[in-house]
Amino acid sequence: MAAHSRRASRLRRHQRLRTRVRGTAERPRLAVFRSLKHTYAQVIDDARGVTLAAASTLESDAGEGSRREQASGVGRAIAERAKALKVSRVVFDRGGFAYAGRVKAVADAARADGLDF
Repeated sequence: MAAHSRRASRLRRHQRLRTRVRGTAERPRLAVFRSLKHTYAQVIDDARGVTLAAASTLESDAGEGSRREQASGVGRAIAERAKALKVSRVVFDRGGFAYAGRVKAVADAARADGLDF
């Protein structure tokens, strides 16, 4: 039996999640992706296939500090941008990653800044 790579396992988990998590115009999907260095978040309307807002640690306003603190900055930024588009309710898509660490930091910061999920 062949061993699965970590990436293949994550993608399999993400596909399984996406059968249940779908973004609409009224309640778009907040998708989180984390690489080894950076954290990315997007608010996506799956009905139209359009990204409404995006934020990442590549931006200068993401903040300083640890990667988890930077991920919190991404959560605050994505919530601010979503609220500017009059989006207050989203569906959270953790992207096949465990709901811990940076993924949880993005979610907690977005909730604290007014996104409802």
